[in-house]
Amino acid sequence: MIEPVKAALAAASLAVLLLAGCGPEPAAPVAADQPATAEPAAAPPAAPSAQTLTLEGYGGLTIGKPVPAGSPWAARGAQASEECLTLSAPDWPGAYAIVEQGVVRRITVSDDSKAKLVEGIGPGSTEAQVRKAFPSFVAEPHKYVDAPAKYLTQPGTDPRLLFEIDDKGKVSLVHVGMMPTLAYVEGCA
Repeated sequence: MIEPVKAALAAASLAVLLLAGCGPEPAAPVAADQPATAEPAAAPPAAPSAQTLTLEGYGGLTIGKPVPAGSPWAARGAQASEECLTLSAPDWPGAYAIVEQGVVRRITVSDDSKAKLVEGIGPGSTEAQVRKAFPSFVAEPHKYVDAPAKYLTQPGTDPRLLFEIDDKGKVSLVHVGMMPTLAYVEGCA
């Protein structure tokens, strides 16, 4: 009786060995100084940071909403009237907001700001970079600076973007907001 059990065990062992050879081969180890041959996974898009200007807002402000209670944004010697306020915040240098009818209508960032759009475009970017990222934007002559200075405005509905391009072909200001406030050329005017 022991002989049939030994034979069965031997057959089972042989079957396991044969089946083990049918699986995929283990990957060869990669030396530390050799690059892996497999394609790396695509990196996820960069998450917006505190310095990211979006169509929704910037610096704790949201387009179309009131300034949050306790916010550092306040009128500091800038234009102010019952109809329109220009706000700034020490925590957000190079940026200002326009508030009309109690809500944020526009946020502007300048060269003094570190703000950029998620596309990486901000003050100092070239007109070519803007046009590559936003080819449908409409160009209009600048009101105060000679060509090639211009405004590049996002078509469509609010909120939207407006870039001011200077006479060197670079972005001097980026505005995000709602018309007609978005197109104001002198703060609240």
